[in-house]
Amino acid sequence: MTTFNLEDLLSGNRRALAKAITVIESSLDTHREQAQAILEEVLPHSGNSIRIGITGVPGVGKSTFIEAFGLYLIGQGKRVAVLAVDPSSPIAGGSILGDKTRMEELSRREEAFIRPTPAAGALGGVAQKTRETMLLCEAAGYDVILVETVGVGQSEYQVAGMVDFFMVLMLPGGGDELQGIKKGIMELADALVINKADGDSEKLAGMTKRQYSSAMSLLRHNSFWTPRVMTCSALTSNNIDEVWNMVLEYYYEALACEAFNRKRNQQNLDWMGQLLNEMLLLKLSQNAKVKSMLPALEQAVQKQEITAFAAVRQIMDQL
Repeated sequence: MTTFNLEDLLSGNRRALAKAITVIESSLDTHREQAQAILEEVLPHSGNSIRIGITGVPGVGKSTFIEAFGLYLIGQGKRVAVLAVDPSSPIAGGSILGDKTRMEELSRREEAFIRPTPAAGALGGVAQKTRETMLLCEAAGYDVILVETVGVGQSEYQVAGMVDFFMVLMLPGGGDELQGIKKGIMELADALVINKADGDSEKLAGMTKRQYSSAMSLLRHNSFWTPRVMTCSALTSNNIDEVWNMVLEYYYEALACEAFNRKRNQQNLDWMGQLLNEMLLLKLSQNAKVKSMLPALEQAVQKQEITAFAAVRQIMDQL
């Protein structure tokens, strides 16, 4: 069993943090109880960060943006944790986990902690343990938690459900790309940030901003904040400071109208409901009687000998 020292973690020791996250991410039964014990210890020391979800279409430059953004935040005296969720191969189950090579300068900074995590089939490319990992990072004294996710899809609700501010990175290019984004993602976004607004693309980025601004002006997903559209260049770090100022503006407005803690409390309740559903499914799948009767019931449903509802009622009677 891995030894855990709370004081080492609270002092910001990166090795202690990495070891604790490894226990949290472990699927071994022997680690599950230890993981919960660790989380209960760190819970009173968590919650003191700004959590930012960052997503975007492939090729938009998420890693380049996060490195530029992270380095800027460090320059502002912040400690930054990056939880970069890597896509796991659905065939081999492997994961590239190459984020430290893609954020080379940031990874060398003492004030930064980068943790690539395999998605392992989790909905929306968000590792199931990301929420708990955020708590550990906060207890270790990281002021800003950046969660990088895999691509854009309906399942990005998972990301928005665990962060304070949800940012969608876009490419300069006009309305065609906007049409390709699901409306649900647009409604979740607190900001659209058009990256790569440099060189020949700078003028195009300005045009794209105007198009997106028209579309976003029709959306308002909470009572105090109208989603923003802005341009930046991660390559030249142009406007990176403005992105952070926008996040801070959102943060202070949310605190002023008491929406910040209300949102986090609701996220915790939603997470509890999701875990309850997962635990019930796990309990069902491990039930010996259910295992033995399931093949016959599935065959009966396929042959239309009984209804699916009747089959499920028989299974639920075993609990």
